[in-house]
Amino acid sequence: MPSILITGASGFVGGAVVEHFLRQYPKNEINLLLLVRAETTAAGLLRIRTNLEKFGLNSQQLASINEENILIGDLSEPEAFTQDPRIDNVTHVINCAAIASFGNNPALWRVNVDGSLAFAQRMAKVKSLQRFVHVGTAMASMPDKDSVFYEDMPDNAHNEDLVQYTASKRAIENLIREHCPDLPFVVARPSIIVGHTQYGCRPSSSIFWVFLMALKLKKFTCQLDDKIDVIPVDYCAMVLANLCLSEEVKHNFYHISSGEEMCTPFSAIDESVAKANNTSAIVNDYQQISYQEFTGIRKQFKDILGPCNDKIILRAIKLYGGFAELNVKFDNQRLLDMGIPRPMAFTRYIDKCVSTTQGLSIPELMMVDFK
Repeated sequence: MPSILITGASGFVGGAVVEHFLRQYPKNEINLLLLVRAETTAAGLLRIRTNLEKFGLNSQQLASINEENILIGDLSEPEAFTQDPRIDNVTHVINCAAIASFGNNPALWRVNVDGSLAFAQRMAKVKSLQRFVHVGTAMASMPDKDSVFYEDMPDNAHNEDLVQYTASKRAIENLIREHCPDLPFVVARPSIIVGHTQYGCRPSSSIFWVFLMALKLKKFTCQLDDKIDVIPVDYCAMVLANLCLSEEVKHNFYHISSGEEMCTPFSAIDESVAKANNTSAIVNDYQQISYQEFTGIRKQFKDILGPCNDKIILRAIKLYGGFAELNVKFDNQRLLDMGIPRPMAFTRYIDKCVSTTQGLSIPELMMVDFK
Protein backbone atom coordinates (compact mmCIF):
# COMPACT_ATOMS: atom_id res chain seq x y z
CA MET A 1 0.00 0.00 0.00
CA PRO A 2 1.47 3.40 -0.95
CA SER A 3 2.49 5.61 1.97
CA ILE A 4 2.38 9.17 0.67
CA LEU A 5 4.02 12.07 2.49
CA ILE A 6 2.46 15.40 1.50
CA THR A 7 4.10 18.62 2.60
CA GLY A 8 2.17 21.88 2.64
CA ALA A 9 -1.04 19.97 3.37
CA SER A 10 -2.56 22.94 5.21
CA GLY A 11 -2.08 25.18 2.16
CA PHE A 12 -3.89 25.77 -1.12
CA VAL A 13 -2.21 23.25 -3.44
CA GLY A 14 -1.38 20.74 -0.70
CA GLY A 15 -4.94 20.88 0.58
CA ALA A 16 -6.26 20.20 -2.91
CA VAL A 17 -3.93 17.20 -3.19
CA VAL A 18 -5.26 15.77 0.09
CA GLU A 19 -8.82 16.45 -1.10
CA HIS A 20 -8.11 14.51 -4.28
CA PHE A 21 -6.79 11.46 -2.44
CA LEU A 22 -9.67 11.45 0.05
CA ARG A 23 -12.24 11.60 -2.75
CA GLN A 24 -10.57 9.14 -5.11
CA TYR A 25 -9.01 6.47 -2.88
CA PRO A 26 -10.51 4.40 -0.06
CA LYS A 27 -8.57 4.70 3.19
CA ASN A 28 -7.39 1.10 2.99
CA GLU A 29 -5.73 1.72 -0.39
CA ILE A 30 -3.30 4.45 0.63
CA ASN A 31 -1.74 5.85 3.78
CA LEU A 32 -1.31 9.61 4.05
CA LEU A 33 1.32 11.34 6.18
CA LEU A 34 0.72 15.10 6.27
CA LEU A 35 3.40 17.60 7.26
CA VAL A 36 1.91 20.57 9.10
CA ARG A 37 3.20 23.38 11.31
CA ALA A 38 1.67 23.17 14.78
CA GLU A 39 2.60 22.89 18.44
CA THR A 40 0.80 19.58 18.96
CA THR A 41 -0.56 16.74 16.86
CA ALA A 42 -4.11 17.68 17.86
CA ALA A 43 -3.52 21.26 16.76
CA GLY A 44 -2.03 20.03 13.49
CA LEU A 45 -5.02 17.82 12.84
CA LEU A 46 -7.33 20.78 13.44
CA ARG A 47 -5.38 22.88 10.93
CA ILE A 48 -5.63 20.17 8.30
CA ARG A 49 -9.35 19.56 8.81
CA THR A 50 -10.12 23.29 8.86
CA ASN A 51 -8.32 23.68 5.55
CA LEU A 52 -10.06 20.65 4.04
CA GLU A 53 -13.47 22.04 4.97
CA LYS A 54 -12.86 24.77 2.38
CA PHE A 55 -12.74 22.04 -0.28
CA GLY A 56 -16.25 20.82 0.51
CA LEU A 57 -15.35 17.50 2.15
CA ASN A 58 -18.05 15.93 4.32
CA SER A 59 -17.71 14.93 7.96
CA GLN A 60 -16.96 11.29 7.13
CA GLN A 61 -14.15 12.28 4.77
CA LEU A 62 -12.73 14.71 7.31
CA ALA A 63 -12.89 12.06 10.03
CA SER A 64 -10.77 9.73 7.91
CA ILE A 65 -7.81 11.99 8.73
CA ASN A 66 -6.69 11.47 12.31
CA GLU A 67 -3.66 12.14 14.46
CA GLU A 68 -1.83 9.12 13.02
CA ASN A 69 -1.75 10.98 9.69
CA ILE A 70 -0.13 14.08 11.17
CA LEU A 71 3.59 14.83 11.04
CA ILE A 72 4.42 17.97 12.98
CA GLY A 73 7.17 19.99 11.40
CA ASP A 74 8.33 23.03 9.46
CA LEU A 75 10.67 23.17 6.46
CA SER A 76 12.44 26.10 8.09
CA GLU A 77 13.66 23.58 10.71
CA PRO A 78 13.65 20.21 8.93
CA GLU A 79 15.86 18.51 11.51
CA ALA A 80 12.96 18.69 13.95
CA PHE A 81 10.77 16.28 11.96
CA THR A 82 13.01 14.32 9.59
CA GLN A 83 13.95 11.83 12.29
CA ASP A 84 10.37 10.65 12.74
CA PRO A 85 10.53 6.85 12.15
CA ARG A 86 7.40 6.94 9.95
CA ILE A 87 9.47 8.66 7.26
CA ASP A 88 11.43 5.44 6.69
CA ASN A 89 8.22 3.76 5.49
CA VAL A 90 7.29 6.47 2.97
CA THR A 91 6.98 5.28 -0.64
CA HIS A 92 5.97 8.54 -2.33
CA VAL A 93 6.37 12.26 -1.65
CA ILE A 94 4.46 15.25 -3.04
CA ASN A 95 6.38 18.29 -1.89
CA CYS A 96 3.92 21.20 -2.01
CA ALA A 97 5.33 23.16 0.92
CA ALA A 98 6.79 26.58 0.14
CA ILE A 99 6.44 30.20 1.01
CA ALA A 100 4.55 31.31 -2.09
CA SER A 101 4.43 34.97 -1.11
CA PHE A 102 5.20 37.69 -3.64
CA GLY A 103 6.08 39.90 -0.69
CA ASN A 104 9.47 40.17 0.97
CA ASN A 105 9.10 37.31 3.43
CA PRO A 106 12.45 36.94 5.26
CA ALA A 107 11.98 33.17 5.64
CA LEU A 108 11.40 32.55 1.92
CA TRP A 109 14.89 31.32 1.02
CA ARG A 110 15.30 29.39 4.26
CA VAL A 111 12.12 27.40 3.61
CA ASN A 112 12.01 27.15 -0.19
CA VAL A 113 15.69 26.33 -0.64
CA ASP A 114 17.66 25.42 2.48
CA GLY A 115 14.92 23.47 4.25
CA SER A 116 13.64 21.83 1.08
CA LEU A 117 17.13 20.63 0.21
CA ALA A 118 17.67 19.14 3.68
CA PHE A 119 14.29 17.39 3.37
CA ALA A 120 15.16 15.97 -0.06
CA GLN A 121 18.52 14.74 1.24
CA ARG A 122 16.75 12.93 4.07
CA MET A 123 14.22 11.34 1.70
CA ALA A 124 17.03 10.19 -0.60
CA LYS A 125 18.11 7.85 2.21
CA VAL A 126 14.69 6.17 2.45
CA LYS A 127 15.00 2.76 0.79
CA SER A 128 11.27 2.38 0.17
CA LEU A 129 10.96 5.69 -1.69
CA GLN A 130 9.68 5.24 -5.25
CA ARG A 131 8.99 8.84 -6.30
CA PHE A 132 9.55 12.38 -5.05
CA VAL A 133 7.28 14.87 -6.86
CA HIS A 134 8.41 18.44 -6.30
CA VAL A 135 6.03 21.33 -7.00
CA GLY A 136 7.80 24.24 -8.66
CA THR A 137 6.40 27.06 -10.78
CA ALA A 138 6.35 27.51 -14.55
CA MET A 139 7.42 31.12 -14.09
CA ALA A 140 10.78 29.88 -12.79
CA SER A 141 11.71 29.36 -16.45
CA MET A 142 11.89 33.15 -16.88
CA PRO A 143 10.05 32.94 -20.23
CA ASP A 144 10.43 35.47 -23.02
CA LYS A 145 7.55 37.85 -23.67
CA ASP A 146 4.89 36.65 -26.14
CA SER A 147 6.41 33.16 -26.26
CA VAL A 148 5.37 29.55 -25.91
CA PHE A 149 7.69 27.84 -23.41
CA TYR A 150 8.20 24.18 -24.29
CA GLU A 151 9.15 21.50 -21.80
CA ASP A 152 12.43 20.65 -23.49
CA MET A 153 13.65 24.25 -23.40
CA PRO A 154 16.28 25.38 -20.84
CA ASP A 155 15.44 28.17 -18.42
CA ASN A 156 16.22 31.63 -19.76
CA ALA A 157 19.30 32.79 -17.87
CA HIS A 158 19.23 36.15 -19.68
CA ASN A 159 15.89 37.19 -18.11
CA GLU A 160 15.51 38.47 -14.57
CA ASP A 161 13.10 37.06 -12.01
CA LEU A 162 10.23 39.38 -11.23
CA VAL A 163 10.09 38.07 -7.64
CA GLN A 164 12.36 36.10 -5.34
CA TYR A 165 9.78 33.32 -5.12
CA THR A 166 10.42 32.17 -8.69
CA ALA A 167 14.18 32.41 -8.19
CA SER A 168 13.97 30.25 -5.08
CA LYS A 169 11.91 27.57 -6.85
CA ARG A 170 14.38 27.33 -9.72
CA ALA A 171 17.33 27.21 -7.32
CA ILE A 172 15.97 24.32 -5.26
CA GLU A 173 15.31 22.21 -8.37
CA ASN A 174 18.94 22.59 -9.43
CA LEU A 175 20.29 21.94 -5.94
CA ILE A 176 18.27 18.75 -5.49
CA ARG A 177 19.48 17.44 -8.84
CA GLU A 178 23.05 18.26 -7.87
CA HIS A 179 23.06 16.94 -4.30
CA CYS A 180 20.54 14.08 -4.60
CA PRO A 181 21.37 12.33 -7.89
CA ASP A 182 19.75 9.07 -6.79
CA LEU A 183 16.47 10.62 -5.62
CA PRO A 184 13.53 9.50 -7.85
CA PHE A 185 12.90 13.17 -8.54
CA VAL A 186 10.12 14.53 -10.76
CA VAL A 187 9.47 18.26 -11.04
CA ALA A 188 5.96 19.56 -11.73
CA ARG A 189 5.81 23.22 -12.67
CA PRO A 190 2.25 24.59 -12.55
CA SER A 191 1.34 27.73 -14.44
CA ILE A 192 -0.94 30.24 -12.70
CA ILE A 193 -3.27 28.49 -10.27
CA VAL A 194 -6.57 30.28 -9.72
CA GLY A 195 -9.60 28.94 -7.88
CA HIS A 196 -11.30 25.55 -7.82
CA THR A 197 -13.76 24.29 -10.45
CA GLN A 198 -16.41 23.46 -7.80
CA TYR A 199 -15.63 25.76 -4.89
CA GLY A 200 -14.28 28.85 -6.60
CA CYS A 201 -12.10 30.94 -4.32
CA ARG A 202 -13.37 29.42 -1.08
CA PRO A 203 -10.12 27.47 -0.63
CA SER A 204 -8.05 30.56 -1.54
CA SER A 205 -8.44 33.92 -3.28
CA SER A 206 -4.85 33.77 -4.53
CA ILE A 207 -4.35 35.63 -7.84
CA PHE A 208 -8.07 36.02 -8.59
CA TRP A 209 -8.15 39.39 -6.85
CA VAL A 210 -5.70 40.69 -9.49
CA PHE A 211 -8.33 40.32 -12.20
CA LEU A 212 -10.97 41.96 -9.99
CA MET A 213 -8.61 44.84 -9.20
CA ALA A 214 -7.81 45.47 -12.85
CA LEU A 215 -11.50 45.39 -13.80
CA LYS A 216 -12.42 47.82 -11.02
CA LEU A 217 -9.63 50.19 -12.02
CA LYS A 218 -10.49 49.68 -15.72
CA LYS A 219 -6.77 49.86 -16.29
CA PHE A 220 -3.80 47.53 -16.26
CA THR A 221 -0.41 47.06 -17.87
CA CYS A 222 -1.45 44.44 -20.44
CA GLN A 223 -3.74 44.50 -23.46
CA LEU A 224 -7.16 42.88 -23.33
CA ASP A 225 -6.25 40.52 -26.15
CA ASP A 226 -3.19 39.24 -24.26
CA LYS A 227 -3.63 35.76 -22.81
CA ILE A 228 -2.85 34.11 -19.50
CA ASP A 229 -2.15 30.45 -18.72
CA VAL A 230 -4.55 29.63 -15.85
CA ILE A 231 -5.37 26.26 -14.28
CA PRO A 232 -7.72 25.37 -11.38
CA VAL A 233 -6.19 23.97 -8.21
CA ASP A 234 -8.16 20.70 -8.37
CA TYR A 235 -6.75 19.99 -11.84
CA CYS A 236 -3.26 20.67 -10.50
CA ALA A 237 -3.89 18.27 -7.61
CA MET A 238 -5.15 15.53 -9.93
CA VAL A 239 -2.05 15.80 -12.08
CA LEU A 240 0.27 15.73 -9.05
CA ALA A 241 -1.43 12.58 -7.82
CA ASN A 242 -1.00 10.97 -11.23
CA LEU A 243 2.67 11.91 -11.45
CA CYS A 244 3.11 10.53 -7.93
CA LEU A 245 1.49 7.13 -8.44
CA SER A 246 1.79 6.37 -12.15
CA GLU A 247 3.93 3.30 -12.68
CA GLU A 248 5.72 4.83 -15.63
CA VAL A 249 6.74 8.49 -15.75
CA LYS A 250 8.90 9.09 -18.81
CA HIS A 251 10.24 12.53 -17.95
CA ASN A 252 11.72 14.21 -14.89
CA PHE A 253 9.97 17.51 -15.62
CA TYR A 254 6.38 18.42 -16.53
CA HIS A 255 4.38 21.59 -17.00
CA ILE A 256 0.93 21.60 -15.40
CA SER A 257 -0.68 24.19 -17.62
CA SER A 258 -3.59 24.99 -19.89
CA GLY A 259 -1.33 24.85 -22.93
CA GLU A 260 -1.18 27.19 -25.89
CA GLU A 261 -4.64 26.32 -27.22
CA MET A 262 -6.52 26.96 -23.99
CA CYS A 263 -4.88 30.08 -22.60
CA THR A 264 -7.49 32.66 -21.62
CA PRO A 265 -7.65 36.17 -23.13
CA PHE A 266 -8.11 38.95 -20.60
CA SER A 267 -11.10 40.12 -22.64
CA ALA A 268 -12.81 36.76 -21.99
CA ILE A 269 -12.12 37.14 -18.26
CA ASP A 270 -13.72 40.59 -18.39
CA GLU A 271 -16.81 39.22 -20.14
CA SER A 272 -17.13 36.25 -17.77
CA VAL A 273 -16.81 38.35 -14.61
CA ALA A 274 -19.34 40.85 -15.97
CA LYS A 275 -21.77 38.05 -16.76
CA ALA A 276 -21.37 36.58 -13.27
CA ASN A 277 -22.01 40.00 -11.73
CA ASN A 278 -24.86 40.81 -14.15
CA THR A 279 -23.02 43.96 -15.22
CA SER A 280 -21.47 45.27 -18.43
CA ALA A 281 -17.96 44.37 -19.53
CA ILE A 282 -15.39 47.16 -19.41
CA VAL A 283 -13.98 46.44 -22.87
CA ASN A 284 -14.88 49.86 -24.25
CA ASP A 285 -13.57 51.72 -21.20
CA TYR A 286 -10.38 49.75 -20.63
CA GLN A 287 -7.00 51.45 -20.84
CA GLN A 288 -3.58 49.88 -21.02
CA ILE A 289 -1.24 52.10 -19.01
CA SER A 290 2.27 51.75 -17.63
CA TYR A 291 3.28 51.26 -14.03
CA GLN A 292 4.65 54.80 -14.04
CA GLU A 293 1.22 56.09 -15.06
CA PHE A 294 -0.34 54.12 -12.20
CA THR A 295 1.91 55.94 -9.73
CA GLY A 296 0.36 59.21 -10.91
CA ILE A 297 -3.18 58.08 -10.06
CA ARG A 298 -2.41 56.29 -6.79
CA LYS A 299 -4.58 58.69 -4.80
CA GLN A 300 -7.62 57.39 -6.70
CA PHE A 301 -7.15 53.82 -5.45
CA LYS A 302 -9.11 54.34 -2.23
CA ASP A 303 -12.05 55.84 -4.10
CA ILE A 304 -12.22 52.87 -6.48
CA LEU A 305 -11.04 49.93 -4.36
CA GLY A 306 -12.07 51.08 -0.89
CA PRO A 307 -9.76 51.63 2.10
CA CYS A 308 -6.33 50.40 1.07
CA ASN A 309 -2.61 51.06 1.29
CA ASP A 310 -1.67 52.64 -2.04
CA LYS A 311 1.95 51.48 -1.66
CA ILE A 312 0.85 47.83 -1.47
CA ILE A 313 -1.53 48.29 -4.40
CA LEU A 314 1.28 49.80 -6.47
CA ARG A 315 3.58 46.95 -5.53
CA ALA A 316 0.90 44.45 -6.58
CA ILE A 317 0.40 46.24 -9.90
CA LYS A 318 4.14 46.25 -10.57
CA LEU A 319 4.56 42.55 -9.77
CA TYR A 320 1.43 41.09 -11.32
CA GLY A 321 1.48 43.57 -14.17
CA GLY A 322 4.92 42.27 -15.03
CA PHE A 323 3.58 38.71 -15.25
CA ALA A 324 0.49 39.79 -17.21
CA GLU A 325 2.57 41.66 -19.78
CA LEU A 326 4.53 38.51 -20.60
CA ASN A 327 1.60 37.03 -22.53
CA VAL A 328 3.31 33.65 -22.25
CA LYS A 329 1.94 30.11 -22.71
CA PHE A 330 3.37 26.88 -21.32
CA ASP A 331 3.36 23.75 -23.43
CA ASN A 332 1.70 20.72 -21.76
CA GLN A 333 2.29 17.98 -24.34
CA ARG A 334 3.94 15.60 -21.87
CA LEU A 335 0.77 15.40 -19.76
CA LEU A 336 -1.38 14.96 -22.85
CA ASP A 337 0.89 12.10 -23.92
CA MET A 338 0.17 10.45 -20.55
CA GLY A 339 -3.54 10.54 -21.36
CA ILE A 340 -4.26 13.32 -18.88
CA PRO A 341 -7.03 15.62 -20.17
CA ARG A 342 -6.73 19.36 -20.60
CA PRO A 343 -7.92 21.47 -17.67
CA MET A 344 -11.30 23.12 -17.53
CA ALA A 345 -11.19 26.57 -19.13
CA PHE A 346 -10.97 29.40 -16.61
CA THR A 347 -14.08 31.04 -18.05
CA ARG A 348 -16.16 27.93 -17.28
CA TYR A 349 -15.71 28.22 -13.52
CA ILE A 350 -15.01 31.92 -13.11
CA ASP A 351 -18.60 32.45 -11.93
CA LYS A 352 -17.81 30.35 -8.85
CA CYS A 353 -14.75 32.52 -8.18
CA VAL A 354 -16.93 35.62 -8.42
CA SER A 355 -19.65 34.31 -6.10
CA THR A 356 -17.16 33.16 -3.44
CA THR A 357 -15.41 36.55 -3.31
CA GLN A 358 -18.49 38.78 -3.20
CA GLY A 359 -18.58 41.09 -0.21
CA LEU A 360 -14.80 41.00 0.24
CA SER A 361 -12.58 43.96 -0.60
CA ILE A 362 -9.52 43.81 -2.82
CA PRO A 363 -7.19 44.48 0.16
CA GLU A 364 -8.80 41.59 2.04
CA LEU A 365 -8.47 39.21 -0.90
CA MET A 366 -4.88 40.09 -1.75
CA MET A 367 -3.40 39.44 1.67
CA VAL A 368 -3.09 35.73 0.90
CA ASP A 369 -0.38 36.59 -1.64
CA PHE A 370 1.48 39.12 0.49
CA LYS A 371 1.90 37.19 3.72
